[in-house]
Amino acid sequence: MSFTALFLKVPEGYVGFVEELPGANTQGATLEETRKNLKEAVRLILEANRSLAEKDIARRPVIREKIEVSLR
Repeated sequence: MSFTALFLKVPEGYVGFVEELPGANTQGATLEETRKNLKEAVRLILEANRSLAEKDIARRPVIREKIEVSLR
């Protein structure tokens, strides 16, 4: 998967967020730290979303398949 990360320089370091994934944001003292933190935030959000979805569909017949979406 790939997403678009945006980084803003602030007095304390950097703030980073992902355009396509609301809630995926973080901060760090350096750009490198912020990148690392943002990757972790994305991973945690995707894991949480998957866990919530699995609880919602528990014991129900579903069709699961991969899809690809191009935005540009």
